[in-house]
Amino acid sequence: MVHPLVTQVEALAHPVAEELGLELVNVVFHTNQYPPVLRVDIRPLDPERDTSHAHCEVMSEVLGNRLDEVDLVESNYVLEISSPGLDGVLISDRDFTVFKGFPVQVSLDPPHKGRSEWQGSLIGRDEQQLILSQKGRPVKLPRSAVQRVVLQAGS
Repeated sequence: MVHPLVTQVEALAHPVAEELGLELVNVVFHTNQYPPVLRVDIRPLDPERDTSHAHCEVMSEVLGNRLDEVDLVESNYVLEISSPGLDGVLISDRDFTVFKGFPVQVSLDPPHKGRSEWQGSLIGRDEQQLILSQKGRPVKLPRSAVQRVVLQAGS
């Protein structure tokens, strides 16, 4: 389950990232650690550039100051800014464009047509559905049920 602060942090972090020429990829609040860790994944808007230490440093400084100004997180926490890495999880619209045609595994909840796991080649997604190709046939999965989309090994 997503922590309630994540939506508020995203609303604050999106404009900060854009001001800095970055894309906000993901926000997670790990409350099972002490102190809790607020992890914010970023990357440059320019797809030809990689996320650098300097990107993370400036985002940390600016976002940290904004979070302190609004006092959004009431207890002590660690702000961690990083690159989304290569864990293979597709999150942003950019991911779904870049990895079009690649094999993926999709986890759904609730299941669709009795299945909670689907595999196929990624065709794309829109507001209502995620579309895979299975043996040349399109399979349309309800986007509202998609929990996780992961690149398959060998992709």
